[in-house]
Amino acid sequence: MKTNIINKPDMKLAANRQKDATVFSYLNLDKFDAIKSLVKGLKYFIKTYGCQANVRDEETMRGLLENAGYLPTENVENADLIIINTCAVRENAEDKVYGEIGNIKYLRKHNKNLILAICGCMVEEPEILQRLLDVYKEVNLFFGTHEISELYSLLYTCLTKQERVIAVESKPGEVIEGLPVCRNNSFKAFVNVMYGCDKFCTYCIVPYTRGKERSRRFVDVIRECQTLVDSGYQEITLLGQNVNAYGKDLNEGKDFADLLEEVAKLGIPRLRFTTSHPWDFSSKMIDVIAKYDNIMKFIHLPVQSGNDEILRKMGRRYNREQYLALVKEMRRKIPSLTLSTDIIVGFPNESEEEFLDTVSLVDEVKYEAAFTFIYSPRKGTPAARLKDNVPYEVKSQRFIELVKHLEKHIEEYSNSLLGKVYPVLVDGPSKNNPDLLSGYTESNKIVHFKGSKDLIGKIINVRINESHTYSLLGEIVDE
Repeated sequence: MKTNIINKPDMKLAANRQKDATVFSYLNLDKFDAIKSLVKGLKYFIKTYGCQANVRDEETMRGLLENAGYLPTENVENADLIIINTCAVRENAEDKVYGEIGNIKYLRKHNKNLILAICGCMVEEPEILQRLLDVYKEVNLFFGTHEISELYSLLYTCLTKQERVIAVESKPGEVIEGLPVCRNNSFKAFVNVMYGCDKFCTYCIVPYTRGKERSRRFVDVIRECQTLVDSGYQEITLLGQNVNAYGKDLNEGKDFADLLEEVAKLGIPRLRFTTSHPWDFSSKMIDVIAKYDNIMKFIHLPVQSGNDEILRKMGRRYNREQYLALVKEMRRKIPSLTLSTDIIVGFPNESEEEFLDTVSLVDEVKYEAAFTFIYSPRKGTPAARLKDNVPYEVKSQRFIELVKHLEKHIEEYSNSLLGKVYPVLVDGPSKNNPDLLSGYTESNKIVHFKGSKDLIGKIINVRINESHTYSLLGEIVDE
């Protein structure tokens, strides 16, 4: 099969940050009419790994595909187009993708016209893309995070020329409006408010795979949120790699606090946002969150480490004292606040004393939820070039110790909910027990309870009867 290389990734280009104004454009409909006649009645299957941004990308791809005439299928063996939408934040996410491709590549033998595509953050890394090209000959389309809007042209090339297509351009990126969407949920929605990241934490690949920080126009975000409110959605989550940097690249005189307040005024029952960088979290933002009841008092505030030297090596732009001062202000102004965080254990050359600083910070903040990881080097990032003198066994022991401290505080918080009644947005049947329903409290705590499936998508009152640290059991009450 001939290989058509439109673009390949370049980490130096991906790291380029120009101070040019954000570029706005609209969906490229080139080949739309042509592809409609080619794919009508064909079926597609998408498997997504990673964060909410990847899920939102999937919704856009589904919108594009179904507008063109593709039909969704839950059975990968029935698909004429298979898209693996990838994550590159940690090595275990990449390993899952390799395993997934290995499990489905045989389908090409039974369907010579099958298009097997890999997209997302993994293909934005040159060495990983080359490995995929060398090892998985069955894959005939690779496209990056910036090429989703070009999906019609890419599929047209694959369908008409029988070529292996590579389209992964490393560039600052732009904001493309007018993209269709086929949402995965009828009552909870993700809304992108900005894309990319300029922080360049030394361990993180995201600025290279997602491009520069670029904000959507204020009016475009509000218009999308208003449509969701009018359609009866119960919850909106505003998304960005660094959501509270919103507006810095625009000349609209608006920041994220302004946007958050304006969306809250639309009357959506529940409003969330993720992810926040402590360096950009303003007092103005805290005041807006405190002011509106429909802004959930749950904030994800990644700390990564509790030691100043490790934070400096990570390029996090704040120190321990500044982070704790921010938490103190949040808890003072928002008494019902619940906090979650991200923590990396075993950053290169982390000493025992530096690790213990993280443990002491955890004990001081008393997080209600947390995501913890053993450091995973990402090729192309500055941290990946550091020589590391800490054995993996030591990192693993520290990880276990940290989780013990976190679980102590999470359990204390969960136990404090016992006997109380909380509003819960019902998601659907419990993944572990289909005889139960599950949903989330305003503090993002999952609760399982008995109830009718006609409650799915509604906010109901649930009394908490049992705590299992990470989840709760309850019963519906009429209050």
